This record gives sequence, structure tokens and C-alpha cells, in this order.
Amino acid sequence: MSDYPAYQAPVSEPARDPEFPPLLTGHEISAEEDALARAVAGARGGSFGAGDFVWSRAHDVFDTALVLEPDIARERAAEIAFVAQVAFADCFGAISPPEVALTFGWPMTVRLNGGRIGELRLVVADADDDDGAPMWMVAGLRLVMRHEHYHVDPGKMPDVTTFEEEGCGDIDTVDLVEAFARHLLVWIHTWSEDGFKPVHDNYVFRADGYNEETTITHAGKAHDGTLIGLDERGAALMKTADGKVEALDPMLAVIREMDIAGGARS
Repeated sequence: MSDYPAYQAPVSEPARDPEFPPLLTGHEISAEEDALARAVAGARGGSFGAGDFVWSRAHDVFDTALVLEPDIARERAAEIAFVAQVAFADCFGAISPPEVALTFGWPMTVRLNGGRIGELRLVVADADDDDGAPMWMVAGLRLVMRHEHYHVDPGKMPDVTTFEEEGCGDIDTVDLVEAFARHLLVWIHTWSEDGFKPVHDNYVFRADGYNEETTITHAGKAHDGTLIGLDERGAALMKTADGKVEALDPMLAVIREMDIAGGARS
């Protein structure tokens, strides 16, 4: 009989769940599911309402979606996309290394150090309520944390990156979910109380091409000019070489309810 005690495998701590602000209710999904599709299905079916927040525990992506029922006209729906991006910038800045630059490619692309890491997606219900507001909206933010199952060759896709490749691989998904939920709620309140201007000011601060000559590809067309800001509904204001100002409609990037399908992650 051995004098040494029998080996006992270390007991791992169970993965913790994020803590959400009182106005939000969290719903965890599996790594194979898509948060936006789940939230849209719930909103469409009536099982989800305002404040239901879907999140994934997947290690390779940050995938969340929030159901909203704001009392705004349909043509203002795209404003929430900029609210969500500004909220993420705030929460990311609080937990990321200081040398990492997070910027936005209008209307809904998110970049780290110039490389694309994902995008915000906004789905708007086809039906309106009695006041003319969409019955519901879902804002989903999906970003690549790391490439666990495949590798992107930087030479073939120089505009694509991940959290890990930009020195942010130690950020915990649950911590990020918690921080995003809190900041999102704060910014929705600011937007509701103070209008779009504070959102605009914080967005353009991080907007790629702001006050510079740039090209924005939108609705299948390239637009050249200087991005001088956004209008009160989030349209990009592009000043062309002849001095004219062209407004690019962000609603063209919004997904309609009938065009979104539930199911697995893409």
C-alpha cells in the first residue's frame, strides 16, 4: 500500500453568471446559437419584451442582443444603433488596455486598431403600435474575441482582427457582458432624456474618417467626401468635393423582421 495520498483532480469553480441591472433580464444561450436570432424570435412570439437581454457564454465571440420597445417613430429607429455603439465604447474603455483604439465605421461596424472585429445589427418589427412606433426592436452586438476554430490570414484579410490579436485576449466574456449591460442602460436613459446630441458627440469622437476625406460604402455604393457629422437621426453627413452635403440614410442598414431568420450562428 502506497504511503502517498491518492491523487485528487482539482475542483474547478463553476462558471459564474453575469449580474444585470434591475431593468434588464438576462437569458443565456448556447455557443451554437445566435443572440440576435433568439431575441427576435422571442420578441416576435411574445415571450420577450422590453429589457430582455440575450447573451452567449461562447469564448470566441461576444454575442448579445437587447429587446426594446421605445416610443419613437419608425424613421428614428436607427438611433438606437449609435446608442449601443457608444455604450460599448464606454464599457470597453474601462476594462481594455489603454493603447487599444476602438473606433466605428459608420453606420454599424466596430473596429480595434483599425481592424474590423464585428458589427451591431438592428432588427425592427414590421408592425407599428397605435402611436406609429415599431412594436419592438432588437439591437444585437456581435464581436470576434478570438479565432478558436479557424485562423484568418492577415495577408488575405488585413481589415479583420480579433480581441486576442489586439492584446485584449484576457478580457472575460462575462465581465464584458455585465459592463455592456450597465452602460447600455445608462446611455438609453441619456438618449431618452437628452435626445440624440450626446450620442452624436460621443459617436463622432470615435468615428473613422470624421473631419477627414474618406469613403463610406453604404447600400452597395461608395460615397467619397468628408464625414462632417451625423444628423439628428444618425444619417452620415458627407461633404463632397463640390461643397454639397449628402445625407446617407442609416435606416438602409436596418434589418426588417421578415428578413431575419432564427437558428445557428453564422
